[in-house]
Amino acid sequence: MTTLLEDIAHYFADHLRRFGTTPAGVGWNADAQRIRFEQVCKVIADPAGSVLDFGCGYAAMLDFLRGQRFTGAYRGLDISPEMIEAAAARHAGDALASFELGSTSSIAADYVIASGIFNVRYQRDDSEWRAFIDATLAEINRVAYKGFAFNCLTSYSDSQRMREDLFYGDPCYYFDLCKRLYSRQVALLHDYGLYDFTIIVRKQ
Repeated sequence: MTTLLEDIAHYFADHLRRFGTTPAGVGWNADAQRIRFEQVCKVIADPAGSVLDFGCGYAAMLDFLRGQRFTGAYRGLDISPEMIEAAAARHAGDALASFELGSTSSIAADYVIASGIFNVRYQRDDSEWRAFIDATLAEINRVAYKGFAFNCLTSYSDSQRMREDLFYGDPCYYFDLCKRLYSRQVALLHDYGLYDFTIIVRKQ
């Protein structure tokens, strides 16, 4: 039986093989990807700070950040060797970009961003997937100096559009979790036209 992380790595490696380094290669469409990047990047208060992209895929986030005049160091972390290889190849000319294979980071950063990593749960039940999210958020908090942001599909989605292989989180639960465990400064964004929400946690 495969582990949860093996399932995730296989899913994204398969999408990369099928669709290449495009939004579809990480399960997005271009417009939705851009909108979600805009939301999670609101945590970045210093454009010269450092960013850790937690579950970076082929590092489309770095393209977005550089387009927004972000000049700081970027580190991409992913559990898929294929994704890390593709990301490093795409950004070989960026001297401030580095990449790491794994589910935990060997370094910390000013801001940690996780976009889209909590959505596809495969055949895992809600309790296992929630435990995975909670553990991942604890790790993200550990390596974030100034703040972090993440998104998740929302439990307020239209029932007829919801899929069995996707996880729909309760935004109130994650807002409360972050307020209780990580910071007094927490924002919940649920007003940008997609069936998900973004949590922003500021630690400084």
